[in-house]
Amino acid sequence: MELADLQAAIEDLYEAGGTPADPTPVEEAISLLDRGEVRVSEPAPGADPEADEDWIVNEWLKKAILLFFRIRGMERTDAGPMEFHDKLPLKHDYTAQDVKVAPPGVARYGSYLSPGVILMPSYVNIGAHVGPGTLVDTWATVGSCAQVGANVHLSGGVGLGGVLEPVQGKPVVIEDGAFIGSRCIVVEGVRVGKEAVLGAGLILTATTPVIDVTGKEPVEYRGRVPARAIVVQGMRPRDFPAGHYALPAGLIISYRTQAHGDRLQLEQTLRDFGGLEGV
Repeated sequence: MELADLQAAIEDLYEAGGTPADPTPVEEAISLLDRGEVRVSEPAPGADPEADEDWIVNEWLKKAILLFFRIRGMERTDAGPMEFHDKLPLKHDYTAQDVKVAPPGVARYGSYLSPGVILMPSYVNIGAHVGPGTLVDTWATVGSCAQVGANVHLSGGVGLGGVLEPVQGKPVVIEDGAFIGSRCIVVEGVRVGKEAVLGAGLILTATTPVIDVTGKEPVEYRGRVPARAIVVQGMRPRDFPAGHYALPAGLIISYRTQAHGDRLQLEQTLRDFGGLEGV
C-alpha cells in the first residue's frame, strides 16, 4: 500500500472508533515504524540541521499505535528464564540489525533501533526512534515516540518521557551528538539540540525555564535546549503569598567548543558548576 493510502486508511479507522475489523493497515504501519521506514516525528521539510528548527508530528502514526493496542490481545512471551505478559511483542533479530543488547535490555516491537545502537539493561517503548551509534545506558528509559538522534549518550537512569495522547502532542527529541547526564528527566516534548550537554540530575519540562547566563543579560528558553549548550540544574527565586521560594531552572553555563570535544575539558566545565556526576 502506498504511504498516502496507508495514512488515509489509518485516519478512517481511527475516526470510526472501536476495534478495526481489518487490522491490516494498522499492522503495516507498525511494521514500518519497527523497520525505521517512517517516524512519529521528524525535522520539518527543508529544515537546516544546524539551526533550531521545529519538528513535525506525524499524528497518523500515533493513531496507528493507539489502534494497535486495540487489536492486540494479552500474550505471554518467554525470554530465557524471564516471562512477560503484554499486548505487544518484543523486538528481535538484533544480530541482523547490528544492535547490541545486554540482558535484560528491552525494546518493544514498533520501536526502531538503528545499526550500532547499544542497549544496556534499559527500556525503549513503541514509536521511539534511536539513531545510529547511540548508547542507552543502564536503567535509562526511552518513552513512547521519543526521538533520539545519532551518537547520543543517554547515561544511567535517564528518563525520556513518552507521549501517545493527545495525538498532536510533541514527543521528546534528543538531537545528534547530545550527552544526557545520569538521572536526567526530559519530558513534555522538550527538544534538546545538537551536541548539547545536560548535567546530572537536570529535570526539564515544557515550562521549565532554561536560562543562558553566559552573557551580561539572561536569555530564557522554554521547551528546548539550544544546540551545543551545556546545562546544569539551577534554581530561580519566586515570591508566593506564603513566602519566598525557589523553583527549578536549567542554567546554560557554557557552550561546547572544539575544546569540549576533549572529555577532560567537558568534565572540568561541569565540575566547576556541580554537574559532573554521570558524565
